[in-house]
Amino acid sequence: FGDESVLQEHWAGARGKRMKGALTLLAQDADSRLILFSAADIQRSEADDQILAFLSFWRGIKKPMDSTFIFDSKLTTYENLSELNHQKIGFITLRRRGHKLVAETENLKPWRRITIPHDKREYPQPMVHESRIALRGYVGEVRQIIVRGNGREKPAFLITNDFAMPAELLVGNYARRWRVENGIAEAVKFFHLNALSSPILIKVHFDVIMTMIADTLYCRLARQLRGFEDCDAAKIFRNFVKGGGTVEVRDGNITVKLSRRAHTPVLRAVDWSTLPRKMPWLNGVDLSLQFS
Repeated sequence: FGDESVLQEHWAGARGKRMKGALTLLAQDADSRLILFSAADIQRSEADDQILAFLSFWRGIKKPMDSTFIFDSKLTTYENLSELNHQKIGFITLRRRGHKLVAETENLKPWRRITIPHDKREYPQPMVHESRIALRGYVGEVRQIIVRGNGREKPAFLITNDFAMPAELLVGNYARRWRVENGIAEAVKFFHLNALSSPILIKVHFDVIMTMIADTLYCRLARQLRGFEDCDAAKIFRNFVKGGGTVEVRDGNITVKLSRRAHTPVLRAVDWSTLPRKMPWLNGVDLSLQFS
């Protein structure tokens, strides 16, 4: 967030008001939970086309294109959803709902109860109603699944071009989108992503890129630590990174000596010899770790 006039005003949910800031898009891989894409300082006029911008990026690194995009409805329009379908890209998103649309659900039948295959869900058995609908600007029909009894006051209207996936799996897959929001919450709380260092746009982009790199490094470190594979960056920092130590540079090599802590045995158990030790950005200097 910032106050300089060069920044547009956007809704800030954490503050409950509109304020000047840099609208940012983050995309996460559902399996690895790594943030793979970021776009900073998105203008309001550009927001609807961001899903097509991400598609262009994704085509450059992912072949074949067998992915399903799960995203917030604010990222696109029904016309762009039609373009995704034309390019044979699977999608799951929310339909924009108004008071009339919500009121019509009271007379819909039939509803059936499903069980979402996720152990930690607070509401694992919502009610759903399925249908095929037409949308303005979309060529053809989409599959609509209305979900209620999911802990929210109003029903959710999921739309997708996947007509074969069981409703239980489809609803469960869309719920995984909250992982991205958890990642954003972590970036805000631990990496202070919403505390812009400068209103200068190039520095805003730099902040976002460095946050994405830091998040990736913490995630990769967590995967090496037995029992801590799913921990967030704050916990990894508190238990393994924060603390005393010394750095010794000698004969072109770097040795990091870490002080003894309660979780040092977890670090000792990692087979560091299987991980890269050369640092190409320092002319191939060798890095080694030592534990007290």
